[in-house]
Amino acid sequence: MKTENIRITINNRPYELAVDIRASLLDLLREQGFTSVKQGCGVGECGACTVLVDGVAVDSCLYLALWADGKTIRTVEGECADGKLSPVQEAYVEEGAVQCGFCTPGLVMATTGFVEKHGEAAQKFSREELKKAHAGNLCRCTGYQTIINAVERAAKKKT
Repeated sequence: MKTENIRITINNRPYELAVDIRASLLDLLREQGFTSVKQGCGVGECGACTVLVDGVAVDSCLYLALWADGKTIRTVEGECADGKLSPVQEAYVEEGAVQCGFCTPGLVMATTGFVEKHGEAAQKFSREELKKAHAGNLCRCTGYQTIINAVERAAKKKT
């Protein structure tokens, strides 16, 4: 196994790690104890492994750990500050958008990335546009209505 050293920041904490050059960011995060990042499909289709890399939502199963060198990674574990849920997490709870919870961390991170990218303009997206913006995240438990409701609520909370 060939390894390379990387420097990475995960949820505001710096790490220096030797990583297998074949390892995905998902593998690295799970090895570091970030269990919110789920292995769903392993091929970038379901979004269960979505994290933010320098503020951009990515499927961590497709993103090599080496590519994260010098980057800032955010997972759901990093969204709680002092035990308080983030506005996006609050919106998901308030709208009942959490079912079994397997897909929820990826959806929360996708919504967080969306709301942060668009700022106040996030409120102006139609429900259809919000669905398209979250199309890379699958949920087998809901009909997506509560999830889109949560995205709308989160956009209002962030402004």
